[in-house]
Amino acid sequence: MFSKTSGKRIFITGGAGFIGSHLVDRLITQDNQVTVYDNLSSGKKEFIEQHLTNPNLRFIEADLLDLSLLTESMKGHDIVFHLAANPEAREGISKTRLDLEQNTISTYNVLESMRMNNMKKIVFTSSGTVYGEVPPIPIDENYGPLLPISLYGASKLACEGLISAFSGIFDVQAWIFRLGNIVGPRATHGVIFDLINKLRRDTTRLEVLGDGNQTKPYVSIDDCLDGILFGVQNADGRTNVFNLTTPTVTSVNDIVGMILEKTKCTSTIVQYAGGDRGWPGDVPKVLLSPEKLERMGWKAKDTSNEAVEKAIESMIGTFR
Repeated sequence: MFSKTSGKRIFITGGAGFIGSHLVDRLITQDNQVTVYDNLSSGKKEFIEQHLTNPNLRFIEADLLDLSLLTESMKGHDIVFHLAANPEAREGISKTRLDLEQNTISTYNVLESMRMNNMKKIVFTSSGTVYGEVPPIPIDENYGPLLPISLYGASKLACEGLISAFSGIFDVQAWIFRLGNIVGPRATHGVIFDLINKLRRDTTRLEVLGDGNQTKPYVSIDDCLDGILFGVQNADGRTNVFNLTTPTVTSVNDIVGMILEKTKCTSTIVQYAGGDRGWPGDVPKVLLSPEKLERMGWKAKDTSNEAVEKAIESMIGTFR
């Protein structure tokens, strides 16, 4: 049993989202009282529907920008899992305040609410995008300077800075996980989600952003949660920072091939938008090192390709 989150009052921001709802599935079974705080901008109430009648679950539909409601809602909790964020990096191109508000300011509000409630533990899902455009070598947590090239990455790095500052000033203990691309059931965004939905609309052609040679590490949702809970259980520093990833990568072309094979759309014409990346701010080649967590005893069970394959199978359902 996971002792640091067993028999606790747990506050999960974004708990109705992709990662958050799976975390609720895990923690609600460990004699915990769980509060889900979510504005449902990308999350779905149906993702946690099976728990809504559980007396140990409380659901609050609200925005983290409402500081007074957030502070009141957070009273009496032991630990915050702060997962809420704008999940779609591309939206920052046309809505330049979005990541500032939904990521950075929201994180400040979470930390300020913790301070006012004398709460001392936060788990935060950051992103590999904080590293920026880096050499195609395994990048570990000591790499720097961190120069993100997207507003999403910049906002996540700012969140890490705020967490570190609150940790230093107010004795907050933090676990920060720089995630690879998390995939699996209930995903609401990402390349697999986008390609499958495009194919549902038109099986004759499939538009692929970039040139298809973009390569990134893909991590199954189960490995993601295993890694987060393992890190919280086994790391006791003041501010603990980890890459949560696989050492392997998958190309967009490989993902396209797997989707077409599993949907039996073998006659589909693949068309490329061109360029070396999907959109401005996208990092085309990402390779993160998981060695820090691995030295502690955690290792992803699935390779990147295996995580992608399982995710596709879970998302295509009865395609035809």
